Amino acid sequence: MVAVAVHADGRTVSASLPAQVQARYSTALSFRVGGKIIERRLRLGDAVKAGQAVALLDPTDLRSNLANARAQLDAAEHRFVYATQQLNRDQAQAQANLIAPAQLEQTQDAYASATAQRDSALAQMALASDNLRYATLTADHDGVITSEDADTGQNVQATQSIYHLDWTGDVDVVCDAPERTLSSLTVGSMARVTLSALPGKTFEARVREVSPGADPQSRTWRVKLTLNAPTPEVRLGMTATVAFDIVGGASGAQPFTVPVTALFHQGENPAVWVVRAGTDTLELRPVTV
Repeated sequence: MVAVAVHADGRTVSASLPAQVQARYSTALSFRVGGKIIERRLRLGDAVKAGQAVALLDPTDLRSNLANARAQLDAAEHRFVYATQQLNRDQAQAQANLIAPAQLEQTQDAYASATAQRDSALAQMALASDNLRYATLTADHDGVITSEDADTGQNVQATQSIYHLDWTGDVDVVCDAPERTLSSLTVGSMARVTLSALPGKTFEARVREVSPGADPQSRTWRVKLTLNAPTPEVRLGMTATVAFDIVGGASGAQPFTVPVTALFHQGENPAVWVVRAGTDTLELRPVTV
């Protein structure tokens, strides 16, 4: 083993993390009523416009429910008209003292009941009409289909996801940061983003959001960055690298350049052998590469 003197490079300590371009907003597309899917009109990766129909349910039962609600409304309207006419007659007769007050009260009660039944039938008619309309699933935003969650012929429940839609427009660069980097990736801090598909281009980015807790499996924190000046070339799903300066001047961390052959391992972490000043003894110290 040969001892080699090394000196600090005088550069800022930096680190990098793998990342991916993701849509800032993503929603599940689902029917508001249950039923059997008879048609799906999109596939994974398809672009979609707001208001575009993307899937259909079998409308047979819903049409039957609408016809029944319409019949119930017709009957309620008939009873309401009859009750109104009867009330007008009895009120006129009551003013002429031709009927007893008790009979007028009965007529008024019948009118109130007919009114309530008519209003309830109107509400049921509106609900049945809406449910039939809900048998057509439409996209609520422009975007791209990123997953297909149900198949044609499948019976689905209301709110069950049929597709996942990533909205077009704002994008985030998302990475998972280990604990040692969190002090350097605070909200508002700057970073540099490069994309594998766009070699030679570097984008300035700002940390927009840091998850409040660590993922229980990976023990990393989800960090979302916003590109300051994105271009149309930046596409969803692109792989990226987020580079940032390490905040830790107080710890005295400085970058050194050493030969590759100087690197050893201390457990699973990289380390180098260092000659301790004054004792001329060797010490294995952990390093960050």
